[in-house]
Amino acid sequence: MLLMRCAPLSVCILAIAGALVMGTSAFAETNVPAKPNIIFILADDLGYGDLGCYGQKLIETPEIDRMAAEGMRFTQFYAGATVCAPSRCVLMVGQHTGHCSVRGNAGANNRSIQSLREDDITISEILKKQGYATALIGKWGLGEVEEPGHPLRKGFDYFFGYLNQGHAHNYYPEFLWRNWGKVMLRNEVVAIKADYGSDFKPGYATKRVDYSHDLFAEDALRWVEENRNSPFFLYLAFTIPHANNEGTRGTGDGAEVPDYGIYADRDWPNQDKGQAAMITRMDRDVGRLLNKLRELGLAEKTLVLFSSDNGPHNEAGHNPKRFQPSGPLRGMKRDLYEGGIRVPLIAWWPGTIQAGTVTDHIAYFGDLMATFCELTGADLPPGRDSISFLPTLLGKSEEQKQHKYLYWEFYERGSAQAVRFGKWKAVRQPMLTGEIELYDLEADIGETTNIAAQHPDIVAQARQFMEEAHVSDPRWQVPKPVVKPAG
Repeated sequence: MLLMRCAPLSVCILAIAGALVMGTSAFAETNVPAKPNIIFILADDLGYGDLGCYGQKLIETPEIDRMAAEGMRFTQFYAGATVCAPSRCVLMVGQHTGHCSVRGNAGANNRSIQSLREDDITISEILKKQGYATALIGKWGLGEVEEPGHPLRKGFDYFFGYLNQGHAHNYYPEFLWRNWGKVMLRNEVVAIKADYGSDFKPGYATKRVDYSHDLFAEDALRWVEENRNSPFFLYLAFTIPHANNEGTRGTGDGAEVPDYGIYADRDWPNQDKGQAAMITRMDRDVGRLLNKLRELGLAEKTLVLFSSDNGPHNEAGHNPKRFQPSGPLRGMKRDLYEGGIRVPLIAWWPGTIQAGTVTDHIAYFGDLMATFCELTGADLPPGRDSISFLPTLLGKSEEQKQHKYLYWEFYERGSAQAVRFGKWKAVRQPMLTGEIELYDLEADIGETTNIAAQHPDIVAQARQFMEEAHVSDPRWQVPKPVVKPAG
C-alpha cells in the first residue's frame, strides 16, 4: 500500500496542525479526538475523472481540490455498485452486492425489494446507539414512508430530501420530504410518462424557483450548526450531477442547474455547460461546509469524506467525450469495468490526517461501516464484508488489513459480476454462466486487453471467488442467459 505526499495544487492552501504519533494500533498513543463528528458527502454519478485533483482539465473544482490537498486522496476506492440503490445499500449495511438486501434498481411494480429490511443494520443505527445525532439530507432511495427502509426507521434522527430515486431526477420538484411529511415547493412540473410507483409527477419543471441541491446545502449548514455541541453523523447525499432523465426525454437537456456560472460564455452546447456547472456548484457547497466547520471550531473534531455512488452517466444529452469523466478507466455507469465502479474518495480531518497524502489502498463502500465502528468504539455487526481503513487514514499502513477480494454483481443488461483481488480484475457477463474476462490493472488500468487465456489459474481463482461471493436471494433473480438461435 502506497502512501505518499501529494504535490501542492496551485489553487490550494495547505493548512494543517499537529502530527501523527505512531503506536501499535490505530488509536494507540495518537491524538485522535474521542467520538469525532463524521460527515459523508456523496455525489451522484460523479466520475473518477470529474475532479481537478483526479485529472479533470475543463471543469473547475477548487474547493474539493483544496480538500484533497489538505487531506488524503484514494486512487483505488470503489463504489458498492454501478447504479444508485444497491451502491447506497452497500454503503449503509457494510455488505457487498452478493450478500446485501438491495442488489439493483427495482421497477415500480416491484418497489418493495428496493427497501432496506427490518433486520438490516445500518451505519446510522450503529452511530445513534453510540450517542451520535444523525441526519440524512438529500437522496435516499432505500425505502419510502410505508416501508421498513424509511430513514427514520433506520437510525436517522432527521431526514430532508427525496425518498424515491425517480423523484430525485427532478431538481425542481413540487415537494420534498422532511421527516414524515411533505414540504411543498414553488415549482411547477410537466409530467413525462414514467412509473416509479409513487405520488409525484415524473417530469421536469416549467416554473423553476426552488433548486433542491441549494436547499440541501443550506439545510446541511443549518443542521451542523444546531448540532455543534454533540457528536454528529451527517450523510449528505447530493443529487448532482445526475441527469434529470425525464427532462432529457422531454427537452433533450437533463442537466438542470439554475445558471451556467463560469461556463456561460463557453462555446459548448447547453447540456455540456449544465453538466460542468452542476459539478462546480457542488464543489462550491462542499467548500461552504468545510468553511462552516472551520468557523465553528469543529474542523479538527470532524472526519469528512467525499465520494460518488458510481461512475459517470451519459444521460443528460451532454457529450461525455468533452470531459472524459472516467479518466483513464474503461466504462461508465452500468458497467462493471473500472469506470463504472472506481470512484473518488477524499478524506479530510485536519490535525489527524496528514495533508497532501495519496494512498493506493484498495477499499470500497462496504468498508465505511467497519471504519466508523473502529473510530467510535462500536462493535461491528456479524456477517459484514467490511474492513476498517482507519489505519490508512492515520498513516499506519503497516497495520492496514486487506480484503481477499472485492465483489460486485449487476442485474441489468443481461447481468454481470466482477471481482478485484490484488492486481487482478475479472468480469463475467452474464453472471454465473458467462466467460470470464481477466485484466491486470497494474499494467492495464484501462482494461484494454483480456488476458484470461494466458492465466487459466487466475481465472479459476476468480471463478471460485465469484461463486463464493454470490448468495442467491429469491427477491433478486439472476436473468436467464439469452440463447441465440442457431444459424
